[in-house]
Order: sequence, then structure tokens, then C-alpha cells
Amino acid sequence: MVVAVLVVVAGYVLGTLPTAVVVGRHAGHDPLQEGSHNPGATNVYRTSGRRAGVLVLIGDLLKGALAAGLGWAVGDHLLGVAAGAAAVAGHVLPVTRLRHGGKGVATCAGMILVLFPLVGIAAALLWAVLARLTHRPSVASLAAAAGIPAGVALTGGRGAEIAIVVSLAVVVVLRHHANIARLAHGTERPVDAGQP
Repeated sequence: MVVAVLVVVAGYVLGTLPTAVVVGRHAGHDPLQEGSHNPGATNVYRTSGRRAGVLVLIGDLLKGALAAGLGWAVGDHLLGVAAGAAAVAGHVLPVTRLRHGGKGVATCAGMILVLFPLVGIAAALLWAVLARLTHRPSVASLAAAAGIPAGVALTGGRGAEIAIVVSLAVVVVLRHHANIARLAHGTERPVDAGQP
């Protein structure tokens, strides 16, 4: 039990690493003060360019993947899910900057790719297609968040694992509340049209 708690805490701490802030500021921009003020890959892409956005995406994916992999290696699959979820929590609600957390999409995706690879690949393909068609990552992220719990359930996820993944999907959707409002009003700008 002590080891499990330590692994979950480590997952949370890993999730708090400010990937977007580090990359953005290295590029001469502060994502917390520019664009949508969200420390995520899309905002860094808009404010600092494609390369910076890709670096943030990879970094945030790795946070979820490493936490999930650590939990699975030290304990079992369920601990991997718990540690990955903790990384998402750390990304969304970092204790050092509670008002400046991200939306959790990439960190959650990293966790899913490690623990449920078929679901992760399917979700990544869905995200890529929708993002390309709509030019709005928010649409792609919301669709992926809605589909992942069903995918986990269909591929044999345990009850506790499904519950955790459903909770993460709800968090991702709630973190997109502003995007949802803009989509409803037709004011959500495409990713290649400058700041939101």
C-alpha cells in the first residue's frame, strides 16, 4: 500500500511539470500570459510556433505515459491507471499553480497509449482526422474524450479502470467549457488563425 501511494504521488508530481511554460518561455513567449492563457500544446503552437507546440505535445504525452508505465511496472495494471490519472490531475491542477493547469488531453492520451494501446491508437487517429478536418483541436479532443471510456470498456477494462477513465473524460470535457461555449456560438477560431 505504501508503495502504491508513493507511485501515485510520483505520478502527480510528474504531471505538474510545466512543459508548456518551459518550452514557451524558451521560445520567448509565456503561454500563461498569451493566447488562451492555457499551458497546453495548442496555445504554445499558436503563440510560439509549430516546433514548440510539438515539443509540448510530446512532453505532455510522456508525463502520462511515464506515470502509467511506472505504476504498471511497480504494481499492476490498475496501479498504472491510478498513477496515470494522478499525472493528469497534476497537469490539470498543479499544486504550485492551481489557476494555471492544462486541460489534460495529451497527458491522458499518453496514459491510454501505454495501458490501452489499441484504444489509444484509435483515439489518436480520430483526433488527427477531426483536427485536420475542423482545424479545431478542441473538437477533436472532446470527441476522443467521449470515445475513450467506451473503448476501454469494450477492450476488457476492469470496473475500477473504466470508472477512473470515465472520470478523466469528464475532467477533460469540463476543462473545455470555454471552448464548448465558443463552439456553440460559432466563435471558436481554427488553430491556424492566430490567437483564440
